[in-house]
Formats: sequence, structure tokens, C-alpha cells
Amino acid sequence: MSDPAWWRQAVVYQVYPRSFADSNGDGVGDLGGVLSRVDYLASLGIDAVWLSPFYPSALNDGGYDVDDHREVDPLIGTLEVFDELVDALHKRGIKVIVDLVPNHTSDRHAWFQEALGGGRGSAARDRYVFRDGRGENGDLPPTDWMALFGGPAWTRVEDGQWYLHLFTKHQPDLNWQREDVRSDFLRTLRFWGDRGVDGFRVDVAMGLAKDLRDPLPSWQQIVPGLAILKGLTFDDPFADGQHPLFDRDEVHDIYAEWREVFDSYDPPLFAVAEAWVKPHRRVRYASATGLGQAFNFDLLTAPWGAPAVRAIVQHNLDLAARSGSSSTWVFSNHDVVRHASRLALPDGADPRLIPTSTPDTVALGLRRANAATLLSLALPGSAYLYQGEELGLPEVTDIPPGQWQDPMARLEDGVAITRDGCRVPLPWITQGPSFGFSEQTSHLPQPEWFGALSVQAQTAAPDSTLSLYRTALRLRRDLQCDESIEWIDLGEDIIAFRRANGWTSITNFSHDPIHLPEGSVLISTQPVTTDRRIPGNATAWLRAGTTAA
Repeated sequence: MSDPAWWRQAVVYQVYPRSFADSNGDGVGDLGGVLSRVDYLASLGIDAVWLSPFYPSALNDGGYDVDDHREVDPLIGTLEVFDELVDALHKRGIKVIVDLVPNHTSDRHAWFQEALGGGRGSAARDRYVFRDGRGENGDLPPTDWMALFGGPAWTRVEDGQWYLHLFTKHQPDLNWQREDVRSDFLRTLRFWGDRGVDGFRVDVAMGLAKDLRDPLPSWQQIVPGLAILKGLTFDDPFADGQHPLFDRDEVHDIYAEWREVFDSYDPPLFAVAEAWVKPHRRVRYASATGLGQAFNFDLLTAPWGAPAVRAIVQHNLDLAARSGSSSTWVFSNHDVVRHASRLALPDGADPRLIPTSTPDTVALGLRRANAATLLSLALPGSAYLYQGEELGLPEVTDIPPGQWQDPMARLEDGVAITRDGCRVPLPWITQGPSFGFSEQTSHLPQPEWFGALSVQAQTAAPDSTLSLYRTALRLRRDLQCDESIEWIDLGEDIIAFRRANGWTSITNFSHDPIHLPEGSVLISTQPVTTDRRIPGNATAWLRAGTTAA
């Protein structure tokens, strides 16, 4: 627990508290529910738990609209329960990472309420981004900017001014040029650090520093640089570090101050940046003088194919070497289609067009998802797992519109576009009103077939996805070594590499079986035949030495 480099090759498990486990029977997950499942988390063999926001919130954006960064939502628990949870996880050797949301507050935050009452030109209002409108009476917003969740990026208040919100209107952006904003977040870091938190996941890490000097650019000038937020390539008209809203060079001055706080703890606090930026720009977020690590989201949009995945792996290992950090490997999280469904699609297909999920329709996706996960667990760096992927959960695509909770949810050509499908509460047992998640119906509807994928159903099955994850995580810990790999050429449709202490990972991206090289098979996502063949869409780990299937 005292190793300052614990995070470099850690397995981090993301808990979305409202959908993990409910301890008080109201249908909403809570910290008490997480506490009740600590032994389950320990049984997985993970190194850390990342808790998505549990702060007071109106849930206008799944908890990322924060009323108070130093408190627990009464619906989720109390600070005392939080302390119990941290202690319980630490006793089992599991670190605790909490979500930090510094780009904005909620519109219910005490600061924003003070800003509304403070009026034009007040110090309270200057903590946010307020502007007078355009037009004769200021009836038009200051710019034509659009919010990333849709609609205008400006909302007018009673006295006629407008405030900036790059996400929903309930999430006003903070003004990070204000010293009291910066100092208050340093206080927040210490508040959680003093409670035993080991690190932070930093939401929208690239967005804090903004250049809002007049004249403000038009949306047409800004939008090309935002394409990366959707995993798209783009031709950004702004030089590196000069986009008005994202990834400005001066954001790293903020994180240098945070680093001083991190390093005042023993071992130092850890942080990982959610930074949707050009790949070569991630290096600065991951530096030892900054946050320390940054998410690599490249695999979230990669096609299923060995050449593309190998190029991503090599590029990110190179970036990690440049920053002195370690890379991160992510296939699912609370914002994207679960990879057990996403990887079932033909290359280039729109993830929104997934058919209604059933165990049968995701068979190919699950095979590929398990193969991809085992590949990522073999790589040096940190692996980030999202709750439920160890059960092979697919995306739930048939949530009725009347039960949507995601502010981005909408219909396009009759297709539901929503993040709710990956946030459906976990199934713990095979039967019951919410499959053991709660004593009541869960806050998002669970499909009838969820019970077959429950923890109870999979625990006793040696060939289940849950058993695969538990075995893989145990082996990963036993096989841990330095952060180098040696590529092995076994063909265009195969990714194979050797780790420094001699074990090998082989992933077959094709549909055809391949013959495995010499070595004892430690684990495989699909059965290996007696003549040492592994089927398509599968990964196996081998140890040099006596051959055994």
C-alpha cells in the first residue's frame, strides 16, 4: 500500500455508485451498497476502485453536475459511510480513486447561487463566465457557440446577462483565472487526501483554462478542434495549446499546483486525466510534474483488426516512454457503448445501431471483448475496467424513452442515442425484483435476461466471463514484470508479444484457428484444441517451457 509507483501497472475498477448495489432499498445504488460488496471487489483481484461522482447533485448529468465537491449526496450515503468504505478497501489492499469535476459546478452550487444574487460585475459572478448579450437589448447570446450536449452554450439570467456552460445549462463553467477558484480546489484535494483517498480521476482535464478575450471566435472557428471529443480526426485551425476552450498550455500551470499537493502525501496522491486531446498532447497531462497519467481512449474507437490495434498499442507505449508515465488501456466506461456489444459490429458500423441486446446477439461481441480484455491485461501499463464488463454485460438498447436519465439521450431516425444503456444496474443474483441490486425495482430498467449473466450464475461456472476475469487478474499479478514488450511476428491477423520475464500473449483477430507456438497455456479466452489450435477472436497467454494444452 505504500509503494509510490503502485499505479503504473494497476488494474482499476470503475464503480458507478448509483448502479452498483443498493443498501437501503430505494432502487438507487449507494456507498453502503459498495461497502456490502467489498469482498466481491477483492475477489476480482483488482488494485484500485475508481468511484464515479457520489456528490450532492440534481442528476442532470448523472452526478457530474456537482452541488458540493466536499460532501456526499444524502441519497448515496454520508461522509462516515465513505470513510468506512475507504477503510474496508484499504484493509483488502485496494486503493481508492474518486472522480473530481473541476471544469464546472452545478447551478445549485452555493457559489452559483451567490453569483446570481451578486449581480453584474460582482466578485461572486466572476467565479463563472458571465457576459452581456449581443443585440440592441442584449437579447442574443454572446456567441453562437453550442453546448457539447446540444443546444446553445449560453443561458440568460434574470438581470439579462448570460453564463457559459459547455455541457448542460445546469453545469456553469468555472473561471479558472480566479485565485479563489484555484485555491478552493486545492482545499478539495486535501479534503479527500486527508480522508485516505489515494488519487483522482480528473473530469474534462483539458477544459479548465480558457481564452475568453474579446473578440470571441465563432462556432465555425472552434468546432474543428472539438472533433476529437467524438474520436474523430480533424484539421484544427488553432496551433497546439491555443484552442480557446480546450487543451490550452496554461492548464498545466494549474496541475503543477495540484502536483505540489499530491507530493505532500506519502505516498504521493495519484491522478489520471480525462483529456480528449491530440495523442501527442497527452504527454504533458501524464508528466511527473502534472497529473501523472492520462487516459488513452484510442481503443474505444478502434476497428477490430490486428494492424490497427497494434499501431495504437505501439504509439501509446511510445507516448508513455516520452512522458515517463505508463499507458492506460480502456475498452468500456460510463460514457460509451459496452465493448461486448460494440465489438460485435462490422468495422465502421455506427455503435448506435446495435440491435436489441440478448445473450445470442452478442456472442461474437463477447468473444471479441474477452479477447481484447485479455490482450490489454497482458500489456504494460494500467488497465481500467468498468463495472459489469467482468460479467460480459452487453449494452441495453431497449430502455423506453420515458425512463431515460441521460441528458444527451435522443432519438435519431428511430434509434435511441443514450448513455443509459451502459449504466443499467448490475445483476447480482439470478432472480428477484432487480436481480439482487435492490429490494425494489432499479432506477434504470434491467432486461429479463440479466439474471443469466448475474454474479450468482457465473460464480460457479468455470467457463464464465467472471471466472475468466478472476483467473486473468490473478495471473497478471503473478506475472508482473518491467514495462517492456518484444513483438513476435506470427502473421498479419495476429498480435503477439513477449514480456520481459518470458511469458507471451497471442491474440487471433481472424475467424480462422491458428496453431500456437511452444509453451504452456496459462489462460485462453476460448478452448485450445489438443493439437494446440486456438480459434478466431481469442487470446491466449503462454509461458515458455514445457508445452501443455
